[in-house]
This record gives sequence, structure tokens and C-alpha cells, in this order.
Amino acid sequence: MVSAAEQLAANLNFSAIGKAEELKKRIWFTLAALLVYRLGTYIPIPGIDLEQLRSVFQGNGQTGGTILDQLNLFAGGAISRMAIFALNIMPYISASIIIQLLTTVSPHLEQLKKEGEQGRKQINQYTRYGTVILATLQAYGIAVGLEGSTNNVVLEPGMFFRASTVITLVGGTVFLMWLGEQITARGIGNGISLIIFAGIVAELPGALASAFELSRRGTLATPVLIALLVGVIVIIAVIVYMERAQRRLLVQYPKRQMGNRMAQGDNSHLPLKLNTAGVIPPIFASSLLLLPATFAAFGSSSGSEWMATITAMLGRGQPLYLAIYVALIIFFAFFYTAIVFNPEETADNLKKYGGFIPGIRPGTKTAEYIDYVLTRITVVGAIYLALVCVLPEYLQSYTAVSFALGGTSLLIVVSVTMDTVSQVQSHLLAHQYEGLIKKSKLRGSRRR
Repeated sequence: MVSAAEQLAANLNFSAIGKAEELKKRIWFTLAALLVYRLGTYIPIPGIDLEQLRSVFQGNGQTGGTILDQLNLFAGGAISRMAIFALNIMPYISASIIIQLLTTVSPHLEQLKKEGEQGRKQINQYTRYGTVILATLQAYGIAVGLEGSTNNVVLEPGMFFRASTVITLVGGTVFLMWLGEQITARGIGNGISLIIFAGIVAELPGALASAFELSRRGTLATPVLIALLVGVIVIIAVIVYMERAQRRLLVQYPKRQMGNRMAQGDNSHLPLKLNTAGVIPPIFASSLLLLPATFAAFGSSSGSEWMATITAMLGRGQPLYLAIYVALIIFFAFFYTAIVFNPEETADNLKKYGGFIPGIRPGTKTAEYIDYVLTRITVVGAIYLALVCVLPEYLQSYTAVSFALGGTSLLIVVSVTMDTVSQVQSHLLAHQYEGLIKKSKLRGSRRR
């Protein structure tokens, strides 16, 4: 039998957004924050010759087809314009990875994690400090790389340029970190994910226009273009299907004595998502790959042979890049799943409320069974993530199509869209519940 909540969710109408004042405020705040972010991607750092910088990315092809293109994609084109948001939010993501890894080996961080809200705030503060440190290192590396460029990108090289570049880029990253936290608290969706989402979506029209232009010139065959567009649609459908896929474990609750009558036992389900980690593994993997590649890509323009070799090996579709990328995706799929889902805690909660999985003893055995099932479906989820992210990149390396049409980009866009729509539906559901409660109170007062 369908519950009242499911009936209400089925009857949700997005026209109700106009009546939900709190939801409208959150949506407008999110849109305004993303608009500020997009404006910042067009403000260049001081001391840069933009024409020479454009020749580095387009004319000379020194960075084309490398992992730096993916950094430029996540930054919404800010790298190619060397804007104040060129580092984007990637240092924050890298710092989050490092802190989460340290949590598993550091007793102090592990204790903070168990302290609830207060401990979480302290861990977030450590993450912010780590973000500033990583952003400073990356910004200084970019400044040195720009100065060493053979294209005379920097108008007046020197310590003043390095200092101003570091301050500007670090300030931009810190501002984006704050902006993402504000979106999460006062807007709709996850702020950090939405910032990356906005950068990718902004590059999608240009990527499609570039693909059609290649086809018009004859560089890209028309059947290949059609196959590419069909492949994009198929990938989106696969992502939606796999992100909604669940393994439901049957949970039974025994009969209970309620007053003078015996309440009937109830059945429920424990949903285990096929991809519990969501879009986090590709983002984390890209962030770790981009950290060393940023220095290598810019350093290769200064004539350093070993840096040029590293840049070439981390090129699009290269075996080393694909192997490292797949390994990192699989690792973070298991790692993040272990962080967000605790089988022992779930088993204890079931035991506390009298629930049990048929045929499995409550307590330790239930935790082991849940962990066994979760591990098996995470293997499938990790393989799905690796294939979606890597296969399109491998195929596109032979078609010269933008990263914006790659599997990683589509995965982030689709996943963030589904998560944001889900949160909008939750707010609408809460708004309708409030309306029903107010109506019931009014009816009750009239009867009295």
C-alpha cells in the first residue's frame, strides 16, 4: 500500500515553487552566487599579456590535449583566461582528500570525527588551512611557469608579479571556498559541486559548436559526429539508470504489544545504492591528477625536457593517464563509501529498534552481511564509474573533441542535476506538509 508521503511526492508540481517563498529565496541566492563565480572567471590577474596567453592555449598547442584542458574545463575556462578564479575549488578538494586520509591514521582527527558537530567544525577548519597551503604552492608554481614561458606571457617578470599572482589566485580560491559553503547553507544543493557544475555547463555550448565546426571543415567525419552525439545521449541514460540503482535488503520488525492489543509486524527495506560515493571519486581523482600536472604543463613551456615528457605522458588518452585515473577512481569509490556508510552502526540501529534481516542474526552477523553486500555492489559501482569516465576520454582522444563532452563532465553534470532536483523536491514536500498542517489546524479551530 502506498504511504501518504509517497502519494504526496507523486503529486508534486513544480508550479508550487511560486508559493514556496523559502525555496524561491534559496534558488535566487544560488543563482546569484553562481553568477558571481562566472563573472570572476573573466577577470584576469594583473601583469598578463592575454594575447600571448591565448597563443599558448590555441596557437602553439603546448597544452592542448593534456590534463590541463580538464583543469580549464572544471574552472569554466578561467585557466585559458588566467582569471582570478583560475585555481577554482580544486585546492579545497585536494585538502579535503588529505584530511580524510589522515582521519583514518591520526587518532586526534579520528576523535574529532566522533565528537559530532563541534569536531566537524574543527576538521573543516583544518581543511581550510590545508586549502590555503595547497593554493599557495600551486599559485607560486603557476607564476614561475608563466615567467618561464617562451611566449613572453608576463609583461614584467619579478618578485612583484609572483607575489601579486599568489595573493590573487589564493584569494580567489578562498573566496570560492566561502561561496560554496554559503550555497550549501543558504541555497540549494552542494555548493562545491555546483561551482564545478557551473564551470562545465558554461563550456558545453562551446564544445558543441567546436564539434560542429570540425565536422563542417571535414576534420571530423559526419558519421563520427553523429555517433559521438548518440554516445553522449546513451551515456546520460546509463548515468541516470545507474545512479538510481539500489540493492534493497528486506528488514522485518516483530510483533509488538501496544496496550491491550498486539501490533502486527512490519516489513521495510534497507536501500544500498549501487554508487554510494556518487560523483566524488572522479572529482577526487581529477583533483589529485591535476595537482602535479599543473606544474608540469606550465613548466614544459619553459623548455624543460623532463617536464615536457611528464606532460606528454599525462596527455589525453595516454596509457599512464588512463591507468592512474582508473586506479584513483576505484580507490576513492571504496574509500568514500567506507566513510559515508558504516555497516556496524546500521546494524546497531536495526537491533535497537527490533529490526532484523531474515536469516541473519542481529548484531555482528548483520553488520558483516551488510558489509559483504555493500562491497559487492561497490565493485560494480566502481567499474561503472571507471568505464563512464575513461572510455569516452579514450575515444575522444582520436576525435579532438572538447573535454566538456567527456564521461567525467557528463557524470558530474547529470549527478549534480539529479541531486539538486531531489533537494528541490524535498523542499516542496516540506512546504506541502506545512500547508496541510495549517489547514488541519484551521479546520480544528472552526469545529471547536
